[in-house]
Amino acid sequence: MSTGSREPSEEELRAAYEAELKQLRVEHVLLDQVAALANLGMRRTGLAPGTESERDPGQVRLAIESLRALLPVLEQAAPAQIPAIRDAISQLQMAYVKIGGQAPAAGEPDAGAAAGSGASPGEADAPAEEPPPKPGEPGPAQRSGRLWVPGQ
Repeated sequence: MSTGSREPSEEELRAAYEAELKQLRVEHVLLDQVAALANLGMRRTGLAPGTESERDPGQVRLAIESLRALLPVLEQAAPAQIPAIRDAISQLQMAYVKIGGQAPAAGEPDAGAAAGSGASPGEADAPAEEPPPKPGEPGPAQRSGRLWVPGQ
């Protein structure tokens, strides 16, 4: 008895793939990758039940830095998605701090170098104490340019 269904030929698969490529836009691929990075980064925090053994602060940091690096491109390509992306980055940053991750010290290599070397955040020598800011002056996080402030 035949069910009437058959495997598509290689030519049919190729034609379907070509038709899909015609519809695909680079910003769609970028947004898919942003979602994958955010989801994987959050999983690597080990905060969700059942993911405790997957905790990897270096991977979380790499996901955060990668997402932050894509923001300027996405602001041009998909401006409507920026609030959701910034929210995802903020959630990842909060989770990163919750698991004990630390922001890179001034002069410390970015996430790519730390993740590639196997070093985890916080293994670098502690930075020298900075004097407290004077009233009305920005703090060290704002001065470094690494603190995201809404509207700036």
